Amino acid sequence: MKRALGPALKILALRMPALAIPVLAIPTLLFSGTMRAADAPVVVTSIKPIHSLVSAIMQGVGEPELIVDGSASPHTYNLKPSNARALQDAKVIFWVGPGLEAFLEKPLQALGSDASIAALDDAPGLVKLPFREGGAFEAHDDAPEHDSASPEHDSASPEHDSASGHHEAEATHGAEADHDHGHDDDHGAFDTHLWLDPMNAKAMAAMITTTLVAADPANALTYQDNAKALDDRLDALDTEIKGMVAPVKDKPFIVFHDAYQYFEHRYGIRVSGSITVSPETIPGAERVSEIHRKVGELGATCVFAEPQFEPRLVNVVIEGTRAKSGVLDPEAATLKAGPDLYFNLMRGIANSMKDCLSGA
Repeated sequence: MKRALGPALKILALRMPALAIPVLAIPTLLFSGTMRAADAPVVVTSIKPIHSLVSAIMQGVGEPELIVDGSASPHTYNLKPSNARALQDAKVIFWVGPGLEAFLEKPLQALGSDASIAALDDAPGLVKLPFREGGAFEAHDDAPEHDSASPEHDSASPEHDSASGHHEAEATHGAEADHDHGHDDDHGAFDTHLWLDPMNAKAMAAMITTTLVAADPANALTYQDNAKALDDRLDALDTEIKGMVAPVKDKPFIVFHDAYQYFEHRYGIRVSGSITVSPETIPGAERVSEIHRKVGELGATCVFAEPQFEPRLVNVVIEGTRAKSGVLDPEAATLKAGPDLYFNLMRGIANSMKDCLSGA
């Protein structure tokens, strides 16, 4: 038996090098998925709504990083060291633009020089609405014109105008009207809360897709397929929200700051004024008194706070009136980041309006 085993062991020993090759290859096969994930570009996004759109388009390839996380607001954010490292390592950076995330403008110049930087307020097809700098708005019948640089959006969404013309508002300039939302006039005089219109989200998603495909052509098909699915979801969301707010769209209400113009323009709802022009600045007694009078005059049914900012002001404004208070979250401060956040954000705004304005 021992003599029989000897030649067999010798044969096995001779074959070991050949057998070792596939054995050594096994770890490579097992971890090839990890290697592909590691090859995904480092993508950084500024705020949660943008992160959500980018996440949806990057599904199956990688996950973008987020700068303004948790309950923080881009209006008051200070860059952290971890954010600076992310910008330095990034291959692609998405932000709305200097009009909203002013804190990012210099860091992007200093740290993002090796990255492809996409300012989504330049996306073709966006509807851009001018600032309303006063706290109290006076309703009139004429809707503002769409941005002349956005023919694609207009032609793609002809109902966009008819759905919203009769409740557009005109700013009245009070003592605090020289403060806008922290935006610099050099960056263009338009409201930067662009994502609060699903059609604008579609325009931004198209720019996100083009940018990712250019930076990472190996995953182009995945990005394009995801973008098509996202487009379909945004169309369905738009139809859903129209139905949700239709019963209450003619009821006037007051918001904490004027962040909802795009939602208003899209769905024809009736925002009658804002408590403060700039969320970074606490309004004075004169402004609060002005809004308090407005609530009484209009019979405004609701005054909406925001989770990041001082809620006591809302209580002062509604004191002695029949108005109720509610909460709107335009920057998704209370929502978990991810590909579904944008949809939860928009449904949350619509639900809050519907519930408060209907007296639910």
